[in-house]
Amino acid sequence: MTPDPGTPASGETHPAGRRASPLEVLAVFLKLGLTSFGGPVAHLGYFRAEFVERRRWLDDKSYADLVALCQFLPGPASSQVGIALGLGRAGWPGALAAWAGFTLPSAIALVLFAFGIAQWEGLARSGAVHGLKVVAVAVVAQAVWGMARSLCPDRPRAAIAFGATIAVLAMPTAAGQVGVIVAGGLIGRWALSLGHLPALQHRDYGVSRTTGTVLLAAFGLLLVLLPALAALDDSLALPAFSAFYQAGSLVFGGGHVVLPLLQSSVVPPGWVGADTFLAGYGAAQAVPGPLFTFAAFLGAAMPSPLGGWAGGAAMLLAIFLPAFLLVAGALPHWEALRQRDGVQRAMAGVNAAVVGVLAAALYDPVWTSAIRSKADFGLALAAFGLLVVGKVSPVVVVVLAAAGGWALAAFA
Repeated sequence: MTPDPGTPASGETHPAGRRASPLEVLAVFLKLGLTSFGGPVAHLGYFRAEFVERRRWLDDKSYADLVALCQFLPGPASSQVGIALGLGRAGWPGALAAWAGFTLPSAIALVLFAFGIAQWEGLARSGAVHGLKVVAVAVVAQAVWGMARSLCPDRPRAAIAFGATIAVLAMPTAAGQVGVIVAGGLIGRWALSLGHLPALQHRDYGVSRTTGTVLLAAFGLLLVLLPALAALDDSLALPAFSAFYQAGSLVFGGGHVVLPLLQSSVVPPGWVGADTFLAGYGAAQAVPGPLFTFAAFLGAAMPSPLGGWAGGAAMLLAIFLPAFLLVAGALPHWEALRQRDGVQRAMAGVNAAVVGVLAAALYDPVWTSAIRSKADFGLALAAFGLLVVGKVSPVVVVVLAAAGGWALAAFA
């Protein structure tokens, strides 16, 4: 059988497919940054459709391994996956391009809202935005279906996935998700019998182990030094930068989990009013991309010397800097570890558990926040059929779902 030209042979160095220009990476992630609604789980579904199925930058196994690594790291998991994909595709400029394309559309929109674009408050409750939430159900369902077929091919791994789903639904917290993934790895390492394990595709991200160690050390050093320096600074800038860096460093579970930490950082000291904070959070639900871009709104709404575009950019940098340092620092060590037989068996269990975690997230929060009626279910089912059976581009499906949501609201 002739091998798929988009899939390199086992053991071959695989720098995320052919090398590309940062502009190509920027264009792809800008499209995703403008269309990826539905939160981090939906983002991972959009990424899989774009980079595994459509562009074949990597295979399902490598993608699941990358998702598992980013689930273990604190910070915005979907953004970290994007940074890693850009890094592997076009080096450091590619990592920056991937982050900028995926992040800046929503960040710019939220800064504009901070300047007083009041119409966004109504947009957050519009039928079109509800249609975008509904299409997220189809996108995540497609990801779960595709990953389950490739990563749970036998009964033991299917059992791990089902068990992980039930466990996460029973313990719907970030700690519960991490615990389930760890348990999947332990079961895989000691209980799965996978026979002869071929060498994995080695993905060259262009970062040496020495550089990775330096980046991880820089992450830890900033985490310790910034609060100490902020305590000596009477101005707003450094204490705010330190607070947002800590928020990006210490939070597992995605954007919604970071909100309480941000609220406790900016509202009690009076940097941002409680009403302004809640209004910005509502607007953040109406924009695509990572919810961590809420930091741009808060920075833009702060008083001098922050505020405006400069404040938004500073807080955006502060909350995403840990993601860059952690994922780029961990990748070279991760690539070496995942080649070992024991680690491969553990990762087989981890990947099955990741499928279960995504399946649980498909129900809560994706399904529970989007499907409110039979019409919503019909719209989600139609979108799923277009994606899975019709092989229609996710961008087209997103546009159709937004139009469908608007029509359902208009004629209800």
